[in-house]
Amino acid sequence: MADSYTTLWTDALCRELKRSGHEGVRLTMLFGGPFGSLPSFRRAGLRPGDTVFPVRAHRTRLHVLGAMEVSRVLPYEEAGTELHDDDYAKLLYWRVLKTGAVTEVLLGPPGSPLSFDTVVPGDVLERLTFTSRRGERRLTHVEDGRLLRSAGLQGVYRLAPGSAAELRRLVGERFALPQV
Repeated sequence: MADSYTTLWTDALCRELKRSGHEGVRLTMLFGGPFGSLPSFRRAGLRPGDTVFPVRAHRTRLHVLGAMEVSRVLPYEEAGTELHDDDYAKLLYWRVLKTGAVTEVLLGPPGSPLSFDTVVPGDVLERLTFTSRRGERRLTHVEDGRLLRSAGLQGVYRLAPGSAAELRRLVGERFALPQV
Protein backbone atom coordinates (compact mmCIF):
# COMPACT_ATOMS: atom_id res chain seq x y z
CA MET A 1 0.00 0.00 0.00
CA ALA A 2 1.32 3.45 -0.93
CA ASP A 3 2.09 6.01 1.77
CA SER A 4 1.89 9.80 1.79
CA TYR A 5 4.48 12.21 3.17
CA THR A 6 4.89 15.91 3.88
CA THR A 7 8.00 17.96 3.31
CA LEU A 8 8.33 21.52 4.60
CA TRP A 9 9.40 24.23 2.16
CA THR A 10 10.81 27.49 3.54
CA ASP A 11 9.27 30.91 2.98
CA ALA A 12 12.37 31.90 1.01
CA LEU A 13 11.95 28.94 -1.36
CA CYS A 14 8.24 29.67 -1.80
CA ARG A 15 8.94 33.33 -2.58
CA GLU A 16 11.56 32.30 -5.15
CA LEU A 17 9.18 29.80 -6.77
CA LYS A 18 6.51 32.51 -7.07
CA ARG A 19 9.00 35.07 -8.36
CA SER A 20 10.37 32.70 -10.99
CA GLY A 21 6.92 31.81 -12.38
CA HIS A 22 6.55 28.26 -11.02
CA GLU A 23 3.12 28.87 -9.46
CA GLY A 24 0.48 26.97 -11.42
CA VAL A 25 2.99 24.52 -12.93
CA ARG A 26 2.34 20.82 -12.23
CA LEU A 27 4.90 19.23 -9.92
CA THR A 28 7.03 16.60 -11.71
CA MET A 29 10.25 16.56 -9.69
CA LEU A 30 11.46 16.99 -6.11
CA PHE A 31 14.91 16.91 -4.55
CA GLY A 32 16.23 15.48 -1.31
CA GLY A 33 19.50 15.64 0.56
CA PRO A 34 21.28 15.03 3.84
CA PHE A 35 20.38 18.21 5.72
CA GLY A 36 17.34 19.64 7.49
CA SER A 37 16.89 22.32 4.84
CA LEU A 38 16.71 19.59 2.17
CA PRO A 39 15.82 16.33 3.94
CA SER A 40 16.23 12.83 2.54
CA PHE A 41 13.15 11.11 1.16
CA ARG A 42 14.99 7.78 1.02
CA ARG A 43 15.89 7.95 4.70
CA ALA A 44 12.21 8.61 5.44
CA GLY A 45 11.33 5.38 3.60
CA LEU A 46 9.68 6.87 0.53
CA ARG A 47 9.18 4.50 -2.43
CA PRO A 48 7.72 4.67 -5.94
CA GLY A 49 3.92 4.91 -5.69
CA ASP A 50 4.04 7.13 -2.60
CA THR A 51 2.71 10.70 -2.64
CA VAL A 52 4.54 13.79 -1.42
CA PHE A 53 2.72 16.91 -0.19
CA PRO A 54 5.03 19.94 -0.01
CA VAL A 55 3.78 22.25 2.76
CA ARG A 56 4.56 25.76 3.97
CA ALA A 57 4.15 27.23 7.44
CA HIS A 58 3.25 30.90 6.99
CA ARG A 59 1.71 33.35 9.47
CA THR A 60 0.29 30.70 11.85
CA ARG A 61 -1.25 28.74 8.99
CA LEU A 62 -0.22 25.60 7.18
CA HIS A 63 -0.49 25.68 3.40
CA VAL A 64 -0.50 22.51 1.32
CA LEU A 65 1.29 23.51 -1.88
CA GLY A 66 0.44 20.52 -4.04
CA ALA A 67 0.89 16.79 -4.42
CA MET A 68 3.10 14.54 -6.50
CA GLU A 69 3.10 10.77 -6.83
CA VAL A 70 6.61 9.35 -7.03
CA SER A 71 7.49 7.06 -9.93
CA ARG A 72 11.29 6.94 -9.51
CA VAL A 73 13.88 7.82 -6.88
CA LEU A 74 17.36 8.36 -8.29
CA PRO A 75 20.71 9.31 -6.81
CA TYR A 76 21.38 12.87 -7.98
CA GLU A 77 24.82 12.03 -9.36
CA GLU A 78 23.20 9.49 -11.73
CA ALA A 79 20.34 11.75 -12.85
CA GLY A 80 22.17 13.14 -15.89
CA THR A 81 22.83 9.70 -17.36
CA GLU A 82 19.59 8.00 -16.20
CA LEU A 83 17.04 10.58 -17.28
CA HIS A 84 15.40 10.73 -20.70
CA ASP A 85 15.64 14.07 -22.49
CA ASP A 86 12.16 15.17 -21.34
CA ASP A 87 12.98 14.39 -17.72
CA TYR A 88 16.37 16.08 -17.99
CA ALA A 89 14.60 19.25 -19.15
CA LYS A 90 12.40 18.99 -16.03
CA LEU A 91 15.56 18.67 -13.92
CA LEU A 92 16.77 21.98 -15.31
CA TYR A 93 13.35 23.64 -14.95
CA TRP A 94 12.92 22.66 -11.29
CA ARG A 95 16.53 23.52 -10.31
CA VAL A 96 15.19 26.29 -8.05
CA LEU A 97 14.15 23.48 -5.66
CA LYS A 98 17.78 22.36 -5.35
CA THR A 99 18.66 24.20 -2.17
CA GLY A 100 21.74 22.92 -0.38
CA ALA A 101 23.42 19.59 -1.02
CA VAL A 102 21.20 17.48 -3.29
CA THR A 103 21.68 13.70 -3.13
CA GLU A 104 18.42 12.36 -4.60
CA VAL A 105 15.87 13.18 -7.28
CA LEU A 106 12.21 12.15 -7.15
CA LEU A 107 10.41 11.91 -10.47
CA GLY A 108 6.72 11.60 -11.00
CA PRO A 109 3.98 11.99 -13.53
CA PRO A 110 2.56 15.50 -13.47
CA GLY A 111 1.00 16.06 -10.07
CA SER A 112 -1.11 18.98 -8.97
CA PRO A 113 -0.21 22.53 -9.97
CA LEU A 114 1.93 24.35 -7.43
CA SER A 115 -0.32 26.68 -5.43
CA PHE A 116 0.45 28.88 -2.45
CA ASP A 117 -3.08 29.66 -1.30
CA THR A 118 -4.51 26.31 -0.17
CA VAL A 119 -4.74 26.70 3.61
CA VAL A 120 -5.23 23.68 5.84
CA PRO A 121 -8.32 24.51 7.94
CA GLY A 122 -7.77 24.80 11.70
CA ASP A 123 -9.82 21.71 12.53
CA VAL A 124 -7.80 19.60 10.08
CA LEU A 125 -4.56 21.10 11.40
CA GLU A 126 -5.50 20.13 14.96
CA ARG A 127 -5.99 16.48 14.02
CA LEU A 128 -3.10 16.20 11.53
CA THR A 129 -1.33 12.97 12.46
CA PHE A 130 1.95 11.39 11.41
CA THR A 131 2.98 7.77 11.75
CA SER A 132 6.27 5.94 12.18
CA ARG A 133 7.56 2.63 13.51
CA ARG A 134 7.19 4.10 17.00
CA GLY A 135 3.51 4.87 16.53
CA GLU A 136 1.41 7.91 15.73
CA ARG A 137 1.90 11.52 16.77
CA ARG A 138 -0.14 14.66 16.30
CA LEU A 139 1.39 17.81 14.90
CA THR A 140 2.86 19.80 17.77
CA HIS A 141 2.62 23.55 18.45
CA VAL A 142 -0.99 23.84 17.25
CA GLU A 143 -3.33 25.98 19.35
CA ASP A 144 -6.87 27.08 18.49
CA GLY A 145 -6.42 25.97 14.90
CA ARG A 146 -3.22 28.00 14.46
CA LEU A 147 0.30 26.72 13.86
CA LEU A 148 2.55 28.48 16.37
CA ARG A 149 5.84 26.84 15.31
CA SER A 150 6.83 24.63 12.40
CA ALA A 151 9.31 22.43 14.30
CA GLY A 152 7.08 19.35 13.98
CA LEU A 153 7.10 19.65 10.18
CA GLN A 154 10.83 20.08 9.51
CA GLY A 155 11.85 16.96 7.62
CA VAL A 156 9.99 14.32 5.63
CA TYR A 157 7.19 12.69 7.63
CA ARG A 158 4.75 9.92 6.76
CA LEU A 159 1.11 10.91 7.19
CA ALA A 160 -1.42 8.69 8.92
CA PRO A 161 -3.96 7.47 6.33
CA GLY A 162 -6.75 9.78 7.57
CA SER A 163 -4.51 12.85 7.44
CA ALA A 164 -3.25 11.88 3.98
CA ALA A 165 -6.87 11.67 2.82
CA GLU A 166 -7.58 15.14 4.27
CA LEU A 167 -4.64 16.73 2.42
CA ARG A 168 -5.53 14.86 -0.78
CA ARG A 169 -9.10 16.18 -0.46
CA LEU A 170 -7.85 19.76 0.00
CA VAL A 171 -5.60 19.59 -3.05
CA GLY A 172 -8.19 17.61 -5.01
CA GLU A 173 -10.89 20.22 -4.36
CA ARG A 174 -8.76 22.72 -6.26
CA PHE A 175 -7.24 20.38 -8.85
CA ALA A 176 -8.30 17.01 -10.20
CA LEU A 177 -6.08 14.38 -8.61
CA PRO A 178 -6.18 10.66 -9.29
CA GLN A 179 -7.79 8.75 -6.42
CA VAL A 180 -5.59 6.27 -4.59
